[in-house]
Amino acid sequence: MEDLRLVYSSDKSYEVEMIRAFLESAGIKTTVLNKRDSSFLFGDIEVYVSPEQEEQALTIIKDIDNE
Repeated sequence: MEDLRLVYSSDKSYEVEMIRAFLESAGIKTTVLNKRDSSFLFGDIEVYVSPEQEEQALTIIKDIDNE
């Protein structure tokens, strides 16, 4: 994971899946890491991309947030 960049995190799985789907549809390969505790339901789910696609991913995420 050290060669991947964190571009998004949330405690809501539906938000993470929406971001992942948008990035994947733009041709950006994503890796999702679930850090939520299954018993107490706290913690975040994180979306990672390659360093080469980080800027493009952040631009897409910013555009989604502005809608």
